Parts: sequence; structure tokens; C-alpha cells
Amino acid sequence: MPKPLIIVESPAKARTITRFLGRRYQVLPSMGHVRDLPKSQFGVNVDQQFSPKYITIRGKGPVVKQLRDAAKKADRVYLATDPDREGEAISWHLASVLGISDEAARRIEFHEITKEAVERALKNSRPIHRGLVDAQQARRILDRVVGYQLSPLLWRKVRPGLSAGRVQSTALALLVDRERDIAAFTPEEYYTLAAALATREGQTLTAAYVGPLGEKGRLPAEAAAEAGAAAAGGPFVVAEVRQRERRRFAPAPFTTSTLQQEASKRLGMTVKRAMQVAQQLYEGLEVAGEGTVGLVTYIRTDSVRVSETAQQEGRAYVAATFGEAAVGPLGRKVADKPGVQGAHEAIRPTVVTRHPSQLKAMLARDQYRLYRLVWERFVGSLMAPAAFDTVAVTVTAGGHQFRATGQRLKSPGYTALYQDPDDPEEAGPPLPVVAVGDVLRLQALEPEQHFTEPPPRYNEASLVRTMEELGIGRPSTYAPTVETLLSRDYVRREDRRLSATDLGGVAVDLLRRYFPEIVDVEFTAGMEQELDRIEDGGEDWHALLERFYGPFREQLALAETATDIPDLPAETTDKVCPDCGRPLVVKHGRFGRFFACSGYPECQHTAPWLEDTGAACPVCDRPVVVRRSKRGRVFYGCSGFPECRFVSWYRPSGKNCPRCGAFLAERGRGGQGGLYCAREGCGYEERRASGQDD
Repeated sequence: MPKPLIIVESPAKARTITRFLGRRYQVLPSMGHVRDLPKSQFGVNVDQQFSPKYITIRGKGPVVKQLRDAAKKADRVYLATDPDREGEAISWHLASVLGISDEAARRIEFHEITKEAVERALKNSRPIHRGLVDAQQARRILDRVVGYQLSPLLWRKVRPGLSAGRVQSTALALLVDRERDIAAFTPEEYYTLAAALATREGQTLTAAYVGPLGEKGRLPAEAAAEAGAAAAGGPFVVAEVRQRERRRFAPAPFTTSTLQQEASKRLGMTVKRAMQVAQQLYEGLEVAGEGTVGLVTYIRTDSVRVSETAQQEGRAYVAATFGEAAVGPLGRKVADKPGVQGAHEAIRPTVVTRHPSQLKAMLARDQYRLYRLVWERFVGSLMAPAAFDTVAVTVTAGGHQFRATGQRLKSPGYTALYQDPDDPEEAGPPLPVVAVGDVLRLQALEPEQHFTEPPPRYNEASLVRTMEELGIGRPSTYAPTVETLLSRDYVRREDRRLSATDLGGVAVDLLRRYFPEIVDVEFTAGMEQELDRIEDGGEDWHALLERFYGPFREQLALAETATDIPDLPAETTDKVCPDCGRPLVVKHGRFGRFFACSGYPECQHTAPWLEDTGAACPVCDRPVVVRRSKRGRVFYGCSGFPECRFVSWYRPSGKNCPRCGAFLAERGRGGQGGLYCAREGCGYEERRASGQDD
């Protein structure tokens, strides 16, 4: 008997849904996209309304044949690809290769892979949404036009193997500008004043200078001395004591961006790794007693919206577990930011009663840690706010003001479950009890010197946050954008910070000179809004591409004839060529950086590029250098390889073992997991306070 066919994207999802529906349905995976623009050709006819040339992706022939054969035998075909623009486009391509019209195609969506969600979706199938398809086509063709016409220009003008992209190049410009701001930064000296004051009972109250009129207490050296002298000459009198209760509400459930940020900050995951693990949790994993089940809802979302059913179930769980007083206010809703599509819920557990501790033995380490993070964030978002008793004491002396603040945690609220690393300390030191009019005795008043600091380099979390705030790209683009910048050597990741290279700077300078809109934040964000209008039917995708391509083609022609392309500066070194004695420089090849003689082509000496860590090998005492595995993972090995095969996955800390003298290596981010001796058999360790446990 014929039975319905359901086509999903991945084998894991197919297995999960098959377990839910049994033999009533046949469920097959498409293995992602089946058609796309050809890699070896431009694939877009710009003179025929940007008509794309789609081909079956190489290697997908057997998959397409299997799906065609199954579709011929099925009485209905349901297209169950991901519930977003890209998923809609995959369904449209599947319908095309299977010979199904848009109207006849039955598209189903579910935002969590549970039996109830899948069965509900089957009852609410719909035709393919052409607005979503057209928006995705416009994005794909726009990116093809930019990438396939700008990248060859960079190859010819700068260096082979480079790339440019609408979102990629704008993100690169942010990193290059930040690197230049750091290089141009000049520290400025300033002073602060802190007064140590004694109460009648002999307790110490430390108050910070805030200026004669409540101004911020940053002072140049002379002003600090004058303010200190003036204040020291007069009595220190309590002018105001202000007490109040302050509440801090729980953060909203995760979006794609906030999940990537927190996974980076709390778990040390790259955005790429975070999305890989989140995809596994979404598609389904084996759970004892349940089989294969999806553990979290759809992971590509920019909305903090949560369904009424999920809220009710979550609030009931909080009440049963923590008590009624722990449940947050019923009417509080967190609004989405402007520009959010809102098509999907926030990322949350599919079943709130499935506690992370129940799954720890069944999940891989990263799967467990990420699931726990999602679960705690969602449950915490439904809990009561944390309440603090705060006290602010203002003291006047000689016409100047000083202020001391303190707080006490009154009610933990959501912080009993979820600690946000960006929150201030939950409780400050208690202040001595004072009253208005009290005269305090000055114990010490000394200016403290400070220097302003440059803006910090982006890490993956802060770059993703900035891209989201500026409207650059969409949730699905953040992780691949970062990976592309790293793979092109536009950016390097050092100590989890992203620093733009000279190559990245040259690429941005060229694009700014001839294609300013490609690296313009407002243009890129505006293009995302144009794509949203195509999705809603308020914009024709052909017209959008026509408006972009006319000026772009003129700029491209101008850049092709340009001779004022900035040169890529040579990376000089203090190393000397062993063959001819001339300095070695760093060059770039197919496999990355390497040392070459500056006397090329007369001297053709080359050597592998190795970054010295400053540590000595505990086996042979030669320098320990930075190396990369075949998959690109950084490790630390002896420069005497292959004679000496010492390696460590952990960075040398700069400290030596007090027991044997070998270097101490850092475990975890910044050594938060402690230090350990790199010499095998020594066993010396130094413990440090760790972050979230495993």
C-alpha cells in the first residue's frame, strides 16, 4: 500500500521522526541542499533578470534518485526541511527535482522535534511560501554576484586565494577598524580619589570622589591634588543616606546570537562548535527509555518569544521545584528587538522536566554542557527577579562630594539557578551604619594614578553581539562568517581574541576605495531589511538586484584598471638566512605562512613558520612553538620535531614548575582550569577558581 513520504534534511532527524510515526510514513533525508549554483561557473545570467542556473550538487545524484523513486510510490509527499528561508528554498528545490508544483507541494514546519509537534505539523501542511524562497534566492544570487566578481579582483590585485562577501567584508571592516583604533590609541593619565573615613564606632567607610557637583571623579594630576587638599581641609559630613530595594530581572531565553555568546564566554566554545552541538541537540539524540528525541527547539532564531504552552509548563515546573514564590510575574514579557523576524520561538528545551542531570550519562560532554546552559537559561527566565537592598551614602568635604555604595542580596530569585556572567556582583560589602549629619574622621586620602586603556579586541562572542546589534547578517550567518575570516588569514585568533592581519587591512582598504557600500554597516543592514520586504511580498527580488548591480558593475570596471592598490606590507623578522646571511621575511603560501629569504630569487631558502612561546621543551630543552593539527587546532610542540615528539594541547603560562623547573601549562580559558607541569611524571598542579562546572 502506498504511504506518505516525509523528506527532511538529515539522517538524524529522519531517525527521530521515524520513531515517532512508525511504519505509517516513510521518512528520508535529502542530506541538505540537492541543487545549487555551480561552483565552477558564475551561474547567474545578469542580462536575463538574474536568472540562476541551478544544477544537482555533485555527489547528490544517488540521493535524488532515491527520493524520486520513493516519491513515485508515495500517495503524498511532505517537505519537512528547516523552518526558515533556507529550509523553504531547499523544499522548493526538492519539489522541482521531484516534479511537484509549488501549489501541490505539501510543506510542513515544526520548531521542535517532538511527536506532538510533528503530528500537529502534518495536520497543518501548506503550499511552498514563494516570498521566503524569493528572499533566499535574492540573498544567494546577491552573495554570488559579490563573491564571484570581487574575489577574482582581490586575487589579481592583492593575493591569490582571497575572498570577499557582503556580510564577511563588513564584519572584517569592524575588526580592521578596531585593530587600527588600538594601534593609534594614546593612553591618557588620570587620577581618582578614595577617602578612608572612620565612623564614631571606629568602623571604616571607603568613599570614592565624585566631584564638586556629582561629576565623574576622573581628574588630571593637578586637579586631583587640589581636590584632595580642599577636601582634607574641611570636615567630612554625611549629607545623604539613600536606601532602596533594587530588582534585577532574569535574561530572556536564548536566541542564536546570545547562545553563541554565552557558549563562548562560559563554555569556551567557538561559535562554529556551539552551532554543531546545538544542531545535534535539535535533531535528536538517544535518551534511555525514550529512544531518539530532540532535546531543544529550532536553533536558528532571532526572537525571544516563547509559546504560551511552553510558558505554562515552565512556570508549573518552577513552582513545583522551587516554590510558588520563585515564579516570575505573569504579565512580564520581553519584547523582541526591532528588525527581528520572529518566525521562531527562542531556543528552549523541548521538555522542561527533562533535567540536565538526567541526561549527563547519555550525552557527550559538550552536548551536556550546552543543553544544561539552554535549560537553565529558559527555566531562569521564568523565575522571579533577584532583589537587593542597596545603600548609597554621600559625604561632603570642602565643597567636594564622595560616595560609598553597598548592597545586600535580599532574595536570590532566578540567580539561585542561572548566574549571568555579565551581571554585577550579587552582593557588595556591607556599609557601616551612618546617619545624615554624622561627622566622619579622615584616615587616609590619596590620589591613585590610572591610564585610559584602548578598546579591547573583539572575541567571537563580542563580534557576534556587534553584528546582531548592527543588523549585519542573520543568525545562520554568524558562525560561517567568523570561520571564513579565519580561513582566509584576514583574522587570527590569539588567546580567544580576534585580531585583523595586514592582509585583512589591505583587503578592507581596497574595498573601501572602490566598493564602499560592501563594507558599509548601514548598507549591509539595509539590505537585510530589503530581503525581509521580499519575504513579505513588498519588494520584487529582481528589482532589488537590478538596483544593486548597476553601480556595482561600474565600480568593478573602475577597480580593474586601478594601479593605486595598497601593497601588502612584508612581515620582517630578526632571523637571518643560513645560506646567504640576508634577513628572512614571512611570506604566505597555499599552506599558510612560511619564512623565505629576502634575497629571492637569488636565494631560494625557505623554512617553516614557527611561533616561539618562550617555553623550553621539558624533554630536550629546545624552544616550544605553536603548531596546528591537520584540522586547524592549535597545539604546542617541540621545535626539534621529528627528533623530539613532545606536544601539549595547553598553552605555556610563562611560569615554571617549582618542583622540577619545566614550564607550567594553562588548563581552560586563561588558565581558569589551573596550571599543571608539562613534564611527564612530575604531577605538580596549581588550582584556580573555575567557572561553571561540567
